[in-house]
Amino acid sequence: MLKAEKVETKDALDAIEYFYQQGWTDGFPIVPPTSDRILAMLASVKMEPDTIVGSIPERERAFTAEVVAINSVIAGCLPGYFPVVMAAVQAITESDFGLHGPSASTHGAAIMIAVNGPIVQQIGLNDSENAFGPGNRANATIGRAIRLLMMNAGGSHEFDRSTLGTPAKYSFCFAEKETDWTPLHVQRGFNEEDSTVTVFACEGPNQIQNHGALKGESILRTLADRMTPLGSFNMASETEMAVVICPEHYYHLRREGWTKETVQQFLYEHAVRSVADMKKAGLIEAPIGDGDDLQLKHAVPSPEHLLLMVAGGDAGRFSACMPGWFSYKQSKAVTKSISAATGFT
Repeated sequence: MLKAEKVETKDALDAIEYFYQQGWTDGFPIVPPTSDRILAMLASVKMEPDTIVGSIPERERAFTAEVVAINSVIAGCLPGYFPVVMAAVQAITESDFGLHGPSASTHGAAIMIAVNGPIVQQIGLNDSENAFGPGNRANATIGRAIRLLMMNAGGSHEFDRSTLGTPAKYSFCFAEKETDWTPLHVQRGFNEEDSTVTVFACEGPNQIQNHGALKGESILRTLADRMTPLGSFNMASETEMAVVICPEHYYHLRREGWTKETVQQFLYEHAVRSVADMKKAGLIEAPIGDGDDLQLKHAVPSPEHLLLMVAGGDAGRFSACMPGWFSYKQSKAVTKSISAATGFT
């Protein structure tokens, strides 16, 4: 059934060293992809090994279910995680995501994977303390599987020209916390009981602290300020952005009656810089004129271009924003149903 070349080694440690020698790792040790482990991955989705699940046309690269499974094993995924990986692969290879651009750019964008729905509890994805950080197998290995797939089958060794890159390229996968606010996947047209992945090409998290504000509006003004650095694509172009609200900020805002939609509207209106600021930074090469202080550039083109979520530990007033890559006309967030992508129920 499997078509990948078989390599025999003395033991697992020799296999790990062999993968290092071949350049098939991200710098960390791997799990040797034995036939049994690969087949266990494939058994969790309704696909034959040679099923084409996505491609990068600009590179003439295609991903089969078998290749995705191999890299998921290498990453350390359990078979229960594989439907999430598979849906993420299908999402990043949709034309709207424009995978070649952000994965080849010198900007060094990461692929953020946000998961919603019942599968979060089923496989133990982390939406709490250290949601973006280490310590949870599902979060770490699902994101890592996507990076290894890009390296070993997507041509990243050849095409990735990141000037600095970001640690988020190793893995950037988390779950949105269930709250009274509308979940991200419902905002994007799915039912609450659907399990989904949302992928987004972005910078690593930019943390935002506000421990002293007595009003929700003050918290949001802090967020809006952090969303508008002149050095981001969001100010230079027309780009989406992700914002993750921590629980302490969320509870404060909810008590005052804020909803996701009203927060999105406020951030859209207040995450702005003046044309005068943009001219001073050379984003617009022209003399500063009368009225330039009053003309405003928004960090996102509309409230709907803001991917707003809640995640993180219950203690600490630290939220985050993730500026996007280049322009939403070249790469936009994509949300995919896991059951539709894989047959998983």
